[in-house]
Amino acid sequence: MGLVLTGVVLVVTIGVRNPDAPAASPPVQPALAIPEQRPQPGAEAPRAGLAAPVDRPQVSDRAELDAWAARVADKTHIPVRALSAYGRAEMWMQRQKPTCHLSWATLAGIGRVENERGEFDLAAIGADGRVAKPVVGPPLDGSAGIPAVRDSDGGKLDGDKSWDHAIGPMQFLPSTWKKYQERASGDGGTPDPQNIDDAAFTAARFLCSGGDDLGTPAGWWRAILFYNQALSYGQDVFSAADAYAEASVAP
Repeated sequence: MGLVLTGVVLVVTIGVRNPDAPAASPPVQPALAIPEQRPQPGAEAPRAGLAAPVDRPQVSDRAELDAWAARVADKTHIPVRALSAYGRAEMWMQRQKPTCHLSWATLAGIGRVENERGEFDLAAIGADGRVAKPVVGPPLDGSAGIPAVRDSDGGKLDGDKSWDHAIGPMQFLPSTWKKYQERASGDGGTPDPQNIDDAAFTAARFLCSGGDDLGTPAGWWRAILFYNQALSYGQDVFSAADAYAEASVAP
């Protein structure tokens, strides 16, 4: 069973801004139609799409990232706040592990699949990156069609001291989160699986941890099947990632 398990199956008042409440969002666009593709492992990799800005550690690149996210969101219908997290993760991995060639589109593909299986709202993310309501999957208790994964964190992350649950918008197992977790803001705080920035950056670290080149078919498939061993999962992520990449560069 893979280290990450899935789908087994951002408020403003008049004159006062509450930094802990979800940010007012523009009208949600309908999800992009995703043509189903079923490539076999190693046959091909999804396209990369419009690259995120180059990370510049010594200066602020927030304006560049925001402009990129707004442009790509208009093409892909991915919520801007989530897309910003995916783009930032690509930027940082390009600097930290340039040979990994991780694209934001792959992270967006994972986010799409998890969003559909977990039925949570990627548009309901606060300005601070926290999802409006914690995302916790069903107990992995060995019931029909579900593997048995005994509690690994004393219920700290999923609230269950008997069985593990997949957590957050990228649906990590607590044990996997503990191993790869990283605070995206670099503020010294505790990484939060319910924060889209932390979750996307941790997913990027996880996908690049095996030394694979995700720009190649073999490398992409090794990484995605490490994330989740189910072939159908990898094919669903491929389909979404490729569709998002194609849409991002459309005229």
